[in-house]
Amino acid sequence: MPPQLIVAGIGTEIGKTVASAVLVEALKADYWKPVQSGELANSDTNVVRSLISNSTSYFHPEAYRLTQPLSPHAAAELDGVTIDLAKINLPQTDQPLIVELAGGLMVPLNNHELNVDLVKKLGLPVVLVSRNYLGSINHTLLSVEACRNRNIPLLGILFNGPTVDATESFILSYTGLPCLGRIGQEEVVTKEIVRKYAVTLLPGLHQIVKSL
Repeated sequence: MPPQLIVAGIGTEIGKTVASAVLVEALKADYWKPVQSGELANSDTNVVRSLISNSTSYFHPEAYRLTQPLSPHAAAELDGVTIDLAKINLPQTDQPLIVELAGGLMVPLNNHELNVDLVKKLGLPVVLVSRNYLGSINHTLLSVEACRNRNIPLLGILFNGPTVDATESFILSYTGLPCLGRIGQEEVVTKEIVRKYAVTLLPGLHQIVKSL
């Protein structure tokens, strides 16, 4: 079966969408974001589509498209809907699939379920995107713990943005997770930039794909 992965971040504005684009390009995978909150005209699906060079990736429609750029549970309430995890099912595809979450793992989808509950339901392994900032060690370790407490497999960590060696080495040593690669701080992200990182990430991706 082609590899299917969930891209989760340690928080909001971590770089999940750029990381997802790189993974989509590297694996020539389909892309799916189950929940989109706000920015419907410039959704993450549209952003990833605009950054992909290959012609085989398919972009599956979101299960929920919410009008306000808020936490999904709050955006859904304003739109008069309730996010029902039973209605969020993996799209059927013979291609590799990259699934991008809306926000961090502990973001609420409704009044009693979180993103991490959706991850558990979908049953796919996680690539965790981390970004270096004051507090990112804490947020990364908590994200890893949230997955491990629920027996959610973690494939490794993808670092996005400026490199801080002391932070990254501690995270990798403490968690025992592999570093899947690094995406540097780019002023503008283009198709060429995404394609460049897709090539550099391929060796590590081949290793994790073999483990699935």
